[in-house]
Amino acid sequence: MLKVNPSSPMARLGEPSGYFRRPAADTPTARGLAIGLGRGSVLMVILLCAASTFAAPLKIATFEVDVTPPIGTPLCDGLVPPAKEIVDKLSLRGIVFLTNDKPIVLVAVDWIGIGNSGHDAFVEAIAKAAGTTADRVSIHALHPHDAPGCDFSADDIARQYGHGDKLFDVKFARECIERTAAAAAGAMESPRAITHIALGTAKVDRVASNRRILGPLGRVSLGRMSSTRNEEAIAAPEGVIDPLLRLVTFFDGDKPVAVLTWYATHPQSHYGKGGVSCDFVGLARNQREKDTGITHIHFNGAGGNVAAGKYNDGSPPRRDELAGRLAEGMKGAWEGAKRMPISAEDVAWKAESVLLPLSPRLEDETAMIETLKKADAPLVAISRAARDLAYARRVRAKKTIDIGLLALGPARVLHMPGELFVEYQLESQKFRPDAFIAMAAYGDYGPGYIGTAIAYEQGGYETGIVSRTSPAVEKVLVEAMKKLLGK
Repeated sequence: MLKVNPSSPMARLGEPSGYFRRPAADTPTARGLAIGLGRGSVLMVILLCAASTFAAPLKIATFEVDVTPPIGTPLCDGLVPPAKEIVDKLSLRGIVFLTNDKPIVLVAVDWIGIGNSGHDAFVEAIAKAAGTTADRVSIHALHPHDAPGCDFSADDIARQYGHGDKLFDVKFARECIERTAAAAAGAMESPRAITHIALGTAKVDRVASNRRILGPLGRVSLGRMSSTRNEEAIAAPEGVIDPLLRLVTFFDGDKPVAVLTWYATHPQSHYGKGGVSCDFVGLARNQREKDTGITHIHFNGAGGNVAAGKYNDGSPPRRDELAGRLAEGMKGAWEGAKRMPISAEDVAWKAESVLLPLSPRLEDETAMIETLKKADAPLVAISRAARDLAYARRVRAKKTIDIGLLALGPARVLHMPGELFVEYQLESQKFRPDAFIAMAAYGDYGPGYIGTAIAYEQGGYETGIVSRTSPAVEKVLVEAMKKLLGK
């Protein structure tokens, strides 16, 4: 069901931006009033008509919360050792758009993922704090693996079998939600007026490569993953990626106020030793924030089947190298960005609710429950069983996920769930070749990996083993993107 305010002047998301709209001073109504009132009133009528159509200014508010977990916190949904040291602090960063309609809030967090009722809890708290509705709030993870996650549904299930707090620290997650809501409410008290935006793109060199290397029979023969020393995997082509980083900078006059960026890749360089880190993607963002002196919020694109494996052997020095290359891409997009005026009427949000089809492997709960009953089951198995079961029950309860679209002048930003394959990002750009199209994935983390229909026939780790959706998911998501983009 489409969620958009039809009375909003920006409900027309498919129409050209109204940057150069002229005041309707030379309409039949204006001419008639001028004749009736006399020549001396012509100027007054023109001014009144112009004032009635004057575009309201766009305002934004940004906020940031330290969400670095305490030592001992489970990381990566319990799939890697818990936190032993803090290598880099983790942050949650948000931006609120104050327009002619209810506020729009976008959030990016340096966690592995936030799913199901965990996602709901964050969204509802932020919406209340910002004075908006939950369907106008979108929260996304950057997906570093040496970071915590949050899925209260999965913890509730695990707790029934004596495994509570093994996937993540529930108390810490609740505290982060409270602090996020407080930060969002505080930011609303001092918004900044925005007069212009600048849109930029740049190619990122030697970072992303597709994880799935196909053999002669069209099936995955080699998984390149986030790092490898396999010579065959290193020599293989980059494969299907989106090489471009996209950027929007917000200006108050000539002063830059904030920047948003999007790039599709898993962010892992090395991980799994208990060293909490935002990894190379977060480090690149931090470097650009330091270089420019302005707030920088970065979103992971559709990087479910994309990682740095071709260019990363997993050794510690690679982290800084990858961060530097990504930061160079961010710099290139910043320097090449094109400025244009913007007002409140040029910004809008709409959402499409979808029910993502369940993987056939999750239709029977028996195996998942049997795993959870075992007191000595490996934590990896407990984590996967609890999260699989949480999503399966969600789908059976017909609980939908919102796909969101932000219109920002001529730019369109899609907000998508799960570990989405990059093909969705590339396909969305074909729907609106006239527009600047960006994508933030890793929204609601409940579905896990989301492949294309053919990917489920190709096997591989993502769609052959762990995905929680069926091949029919492609049709559902593509139709939602078409509706939102006006194709």
